[in-house]
Amino acid sequence: MSLFSTLYRTAFVTGASTGLGRAFAEMLLAEGVKVWGTARDVPRLAPLAVRAGFRAVVLDLEKPGDAEAAFVSAAAEAGGSFDLVINNAGYGVFAPFAAVDHAVWQTQIDSMLGTTSRVTQAALRGMLTRNRGCIVNVSSLATDFPIPFMSGYNVVKAGLSALTESLMFETRGTGVTVIDFRPGDLQTGFNRAMQPRSTFDVAGESARLDRVWQTLEKNLNTAPAPNAAVKGLRTALLRRKSATVRCGSFFQAQLAPLLVRFAPAWLRRSVMARYFGIS
Repeated sequence: MSLFSTLYRTAFVTGASTGLGRAFAEMLLAEGVKVWGTARDVPRLAPLAVRAGFRAVVLDLEKPGDAEAAFVSAAAEAGGSFDLVINNAGYGVFAPFAAVDHAVWQTQIDSMLGTTSRVTQAALRGMLTRNRGCIVNVSSLATDFPIPFMSGYNVVKAGLSALTESLMFETRGTGVTVIDFRPGDLQTGFNRAMQPRSTFDVAGESARLDRVWQTLEKNLNTAPAPNAAVKGLRTALLRRKSATVRCGSFFQAQLAPLLVRFAPAWLRRSVMARYFGIS
């Protein structure tokens, strides 16, 4: 038994079928942790289902009541509470805010922020009862640097960071820790899974949209592999302290946050506009 698995015997990971969620689940299984991993469809979890210690859970963020019930049921199987909960599931929508029916943004915010906070609350109650455990909310460097034409995603990730920061105060002096994990660009196929821009009315914005999209594509194609995020999260978990953890390329995770900390807002916005080609 590894040191890691003595600290975290059971884990619940949302969005475990692809990208970061799958990478996190694979790391935990390799460490000897029993993992309950979620997806909207069980067949998507087939590569993990063959691994010893893995249990597949159907969880759809767009069905908040069912999602909470699925978590509570899984927690009961795990002995009443999980040692580790990683809220990772989510998706992107790329389009001008004004051009899209508000229901699209509302669904994204309700599912990714509303349902995730609901699962977080259920997890926290169990952990506080046992006075042990860790909750990881996977937000994004978009909290620091909002991405143009991804308004809903920016709102969700900023909200998750704010929730996590709040819980850091509420869990002080307990055996529960909370981590705000903010990854930058990673090669996870995130863009390929994003809702296609062609489904939205983007008249008059095509040139600006294309420039921003090309920047996102370029960044993702040259980004670090998910293993960089896995290593960063594993290190943070072994510290057993509440924290904000940024992960990604050296520029995104190390240098860019200094711009947020020391540069005036107008300068940061100017740099971002030039970076995405919309100045």
